[in-house]
Amino acid sequence: MSKLISEKTKAVFLGPLSKNNPITVQVLGICSALAVTAKLEPALVMGLSVTIIVAFSNVIISLLRNTIPNRIRIIVQLVVVAALVTIVSEILKAFAYDVSVQLSVYIGLIITNCILMGRLEAFAMSNRPWESFVDGLGNGFGYAWILVVVAFFRELLGSGSLFGFQIIPQALYDAGYVNNGLMILPPMALILVACIIWVHRARNKELQEK
Repeated sequence: MSKLISEKTKAVFLGPLSKNNPITVQVLGICSALAVTAKLEPALVMGLSVTIIVAFSNVIISLLRNTIPNRIRIIVQLVVVAALVTIVSEILKAFAYDVSVQLSVYIGLIITNCILMGRLEAFAMSNRPWESFVDGLGNGFGYAWILVVVAFFRELLGSGSLFGFQIIPQALYDAGYVNNGLMILPPMALILVACIIWVHRARNKELQEK
């Protein structure tokens, strides 16, 4: 058990959650952060989907890394990711159809997500399956929590609800409160991501450019 949860494994998992976050530090996966965060539910599902796909694609590529010819490694990686994306998409259509409709083409576009290809190339191709799985979980969760934070503020301030349930009391609306329509537009997602990056780098001095 101690071998499975070594200091290296902890660093691999915890790094992407903060100091090596794929969105705030590596600036990857920004497109989906803009597209699926108008509501909290699709953002959460998107984050979990990416986490599952990057974790298991990491494992598969790690298992195959010594048998994949270098000249076709990108093709093999794309095939693995495409197969997993298809499986996740079909599961969502079967068990969470409404969310699947909200996510629309963005589930399919996970195939082109830079985080996946980056982790396959940078980590899974040179590390063992367990470490690759942990790396996938860490990067997936690091990506997901940014989406959830952005979606939380966008849905709450833009629609007055969370997960479709009204949070802001009707009394406030009766008193003149109005939802901020800008929050549900894609530019606001970019502004919120920028604010998160700013706060994150302000708290982590080593990430600031000299």
